[in-house]
Amino acid sequence: AELVDRFGAIPAEVENLLSTVALKRACREANVEKLDAGPKGMVIAFRKNDFVNPVGLIQWIGTKGGLVKLRPDQKLALVRDMDVPARMAFARDLLGNLVRIAKLPAA
Repeated sequence: AELVDRFGAIPAEVENLLSTVALKRACREANVEKLDAGPKGMVIAFRKNDFVNPVGLIQWIGTKGGLVKLRPDQKLALVRDMDVPARMAFARDLLGNLVRIAKLPAA
């Protein structure tokens, strides 16, 4: 809101930059080392294959009805056809959930 107030309408490129910075911040908070997203889904790798609340993560994965899977290499895989705007929205939602789970007390 402050940017719009000072400089007027925000160009799409700046919106994309702000979205990317927000995703990177969420990745840091959720201990995500890498997020690969493409038209067929995304794969998330955690730093040192570690997540602060693994029990909460497994419980959350169980609520996703097979959409999110934990691979044997400790990466989360999401298989779903997505265009670019859907990928950004899905990544934002997914990382928001991971941050929330990471902040929950471990069981």
